[in-house]
Amino acid sequence: LKMYCLSGHPTLPCNVLKFKSTTIMLDCGLDMTSTLNFLPLPLVQSPRLSSLPGWSLKDGNAFLDKTELIDLSTVDVILISNYHCMMALPYITEHTGFTGTVYATEPTVQIGRLLMEELVNFIERVPKAQSASLWKNKDIQRLLPSPLKDAVEVSTWRRCYTMQEVNSALSKIQLVGYSQKIELFGAVQVTPLSSGYALGSSNWIIQSHYEKVSYVSGSSLLTTHPQPMDQASLKNSDVLVLTGLTQIPTANPDGMVGEFCSNLALTVRNGGNVLVPCYPSGVIYDLLECLYQYIDSAGLSSVPLYFISPVANSSLEFSQIFAEWLCHNKQSKVYLPEPPFPHAELIQTNKLKHYPSIHGDFSNDFRQPCVVFTGHPSLRFGDVVHFMELWGKSSLNTVIFTEPDFSYLEALAPYQPLAMKCIYCPIDTRLNFIQVSKLLKEVQPLHVVCPEQYTQPPPAQSHRMDLMIDCQPPAMSYRRAEVLALPFKRRYEKIEIMPELADSLVPMEIKPGISLATVSAVLHTKDNKHLLQPPPRPAQPTSGKKRKRVSDDVPDCKVLKPLLSGSIPVEQFVQTLEKHGFSDIKVEDTAKGHIVLLQEAETLIQIEEDSTHIICDNDEMLRVRLRDLVLKFLQKF
Repeated sequence: LKMYCLSGHPTLPCNVLKFKSTTIMLDCGLDMTSTLNFLPLPLVQSPRLSSLPGWSLKDGNAFLDKTELIDLSTVDVILISNYHCMMALPYITEHTGFTGTVYATEPTVQIGRLLMEELVNFIERVPKAQSASLWKNKDIQRLLPSPLKDAVEVSTWRRCYTMQEVNSALSKIQLVGYSQKIELFGAVQVTPLSSGYALGSSNWIIQSHYEKVSYVSGSSLLTTHPQPMDQASLKNSDVLVLTGLTQIPTANPDGMVGEFCSNLALTVRNGGNVLVPCYPSGVIYDLLECLYQYIDSAGLSSVPLYFISPVANSSLEFSQIFAEWLCHNKQSKVYLPEPPFPHAELIQTNKLKHYPSIHGDFSNDFRQPCVVFTGHPSLRFGDVVHFMELWGKSSLNTVIFTEPDFSYLEALAPYQPLAMKCIYCPIDTRLNFIQVSKLLKEVQPLHVVCPEQYTQPPPAQSHRMDLMIDCQPPAMSYRRAEVLALPFKRRYEKIEIMPELADSLVPMEIKPGISLATVSAVLHTKDNKHLLQPPPRPAQPTSGKKRKRVSDDVPDCKVLKPLLSGSIPVEQFVQTLEKHGFSDIKVEDTAKGHIVLLQEAETLIQIEEDSTHIICDNDEMLRVRLRDLVLKFLQKF
């Protein structure tokens, strides 16, 4: 069992597992932090951004691809945990030799489509007059300013995929439901389990008849909108691969939501606007729900909320129709019938309005002060670039960062000097280290495998020994571009036996409760399933011819010698030899057993735990006689 790590980002994993003749890719996250090295893409030409001296590279559609430790054409299946962990899928399905199947739940596919569609839209609506690639030459790169001169493997950075490639990639996905068992070539069975993190997010069980690997990625024990995490099914795992933990282990999500609401209210009361850079799905549903409960009590019911994204309408609608993927509380509302999320009421009462972009209807409806939810969280592309330029010069306005995927200080760098207030309220509901330690004690896997970052405290807080995985035995760690041999070996294989063959077996008890039977059979293996069948019958002699022996017709059919079991008690064996006329017997102990010397007969009998040898010179009658005496102490079957 081997695991190949293709991603150095624990929250955007991409690992390949080789298990029982199958090759399984676990997630294909896309690390987009490389976009922070580039200038923002403004919707309206910005003289200020264009004149920035340290930010002269404007190739804003470059993303980091994976190191190819492995030939992707050999990958049989890809298992997707959540929609954030599938953003690199078009690169794999459309630009490598991959021809396998991708498995994911329906919400993961549909919301993943929205995220990709938004990304493609943001990039393509700001076309480049020219594109640059010569800077990727190592000799040129080292002359560039930081951080570009320090960037790793820039030659593997790729342009953003197209919508055609997205649709082609998504067409290769097979939809699955929680607890659905999927057979892979008869070798292993994979099963998605609810992970509690996002709509349709999954952990995966990969198991054979005798081995079980659990893959835990992007999981949450908090009671938000998705179905709760299925922990019980993770028990009895030989290996548990753990990744996708919270990126901000010291921040409490509930506390961050409270800070978000209070800072938002403070800004709006003072006549300022609030900008929330966000993804079009996920945490935004929870933020809108919190604001629904908060705005009336805070006296903000007249303040408009704007959600601007090319996929805003689809995202808000999808969240209301995936009822079976929601927690019980929200499921029950569907049967009343009520919309499970309160943003439906915000839309009906005109408190929340959504638009595909800042052009068109938004320009007519726009009034201030207001709250705007829009992307992208990197501040490098999307409508958020326009609002940073529009509102950045006033200290009345506030930008609130809730997504933890990007360093907010690096995101803000091209916009400095900035007068608007910046608040960092990262909301990450994924498991923290205290929750992980408790989970591991409950499910008790034999071995835990995790990214290297989880086995030591964060560099900035090296004294915090509580911010690392604590389990027994200690977790095995891996890093990017590393191949890890997982610590268990297959010892058993399930074999079925044909009924007529089973009927012919005659078991013999060799120990109390243990019976054995010999079997002569043909092993038939197909699609990783093994079947014992009766051996071929010998050909029947034709009439009028002399009957041949069985061994003449079937040369491979040999008469089976009986199997022997038991041990030879040396003292009793010597007494038996003396009764049968042997004298001058001497016994010597050896490292493996005993040697019985018949000095008068010049014969040696070597008795070991698993074998007995009779050595005599050219006296076959004596050897057979001694053999028969040895067999009296052993069982035949």
